[in-house]
Amino acid sequence: MQKWVKIAGYVVVGIVLVVVIMVGFLSLAFPKVSPPSSLTITATPELLARGEYLANHVTVCMDCHSSRDWSKFSGPLVEGTLGKGGDKFDRQSAGVPGVFYAKNITPYSMKEWSDGEIYRMITTGVRKNGEPVFPLMPYLAYGKMDPEDVKSIIVYLRTLQPLEGTYPDAEFDFPMNLIVRTIPADAVPGVRPDPSDTIKYGQYLTSIAACADCHTKQEKGERLPGMYFAGGFEFKLPSGDLVRSANLTPSHETGIGLWTEDIFLGKFKAYRDSTVRNKPVKPHELNTIMPWTMYAGMTDGDLRSIFRYLQTVDPVEHKVEKFTAHTGQ
Repeated sequence: MQKWVKIAGYVVVGIVLVVVIMVGFLSLAFPKVSPPSSLTITATPELLARGEYLANHVTVCMDCHSSRDWSKFSGPLVEGTLGKGGDKFDRQSAGVPGVFYAKNITPYSMKEWSDGEIYRMITTGVRKNGEPVFPLMPYLAYGKMDPEDVKSIIVYLRTLQPLEGTYPDAEFDFPMNLIVRTIPADAVPGVRPDPSDTIKYGQYLTSIAACADCHTKQEKGERLPGMYFAGGFEFKLPSGDLVRSANLTPSHETGIGLWTEDIFLGKFKAYRDSTVRNKPVKPHELNTIMPWTMYAGMTDGDLRSIFRYLQTVDPVEHKVEKFTAHTGQ
C-alpha cells in the first residue's frame, strides 16, 4: 500500500512539474512576435486626414477608447473623452474571460511610445512591455491593413488632446491567461485596393473594420461554421438589455438580399442628422451597440463598396431577434 501511495505521489509531483514548466515556457516564449521596428513616420496632411477618417469612421478605434452616452440611441461619443479610454469589459457585462479596460491612447499615455511600438501594438496586439492584449481589440484584422493606413492612424493618435486616464492591467481567467499569449502573430499586411474596384475595396474596408467579428455568431471566441455575416452575436447594454447583430448576408428572407444600395446607404446617412444623432432613449427601450453615429461619417462611396461586397457573401437563412429588454428577473 505504501508503495502505491509513494508512486501516486511521484505521479502528482511529475504532473505539477510538467504544468509549471509549460506555464513558464508560455510565459517566457510568448507572445512570439518580432520586436518593434525602428519606424519613424513623417506626418503629412494627407496621412493625418486619412488617419482621422479611419480611426473615427472605419476602424472606429474611438468607439472603445472613448466614453459613450447610453442615454441616447447608439451611444454616441461623449464630448471631451476622445481616446481617453476606460471602457470596462468583464464577465458580467461582456461575457469575456476576465476583466479588461480600453486603454488611454492619447499622448498622455502614449507619448513615450515609439512609432514602431504603436505600429506593433495595432497590428499584433502586443504592448510596449511585451504583454498581449485580449483580442476584443481586433488586432488580427488590423494586421491585414495596408501599412500606410496603419501609419495614418498613428499620425492621427499623436494629434489627440492629452487626456488623463490610467486604468488597471488586464485580469485574465485561467487558462485564458496562457492562451492569450499564443494568439498574437506577426502582421501580414495587405494592400489597399483601388477604390474603383468596388467589391475588393469593400472587402478591404469590412476586413479592417472587423465587421464580421460582430456580425458572425461565435462560441468561445470561434466563429460558427456557415454563419459568416449571418448575425446573432449577443451584446449586453449597460441597462442589462440584450442586443444582437443583424444578418448582413444577401438572404432574401432574413438578411439584406432585397435591399438596394440606396436603402443600405440611407441607414447610415440618417445618422448624419443632428436630431437623429441625439435621439434620447430610456433603459429597456430599443437601443443598439452599433456605433451608427461613427460609421455614418464614412463616405457614400465607401459605404456603397461595403454593400457591394456584402452582396457577394453566401446567403444564410438566420432570423435574428435584434433586441430583448431586461426584465430584472
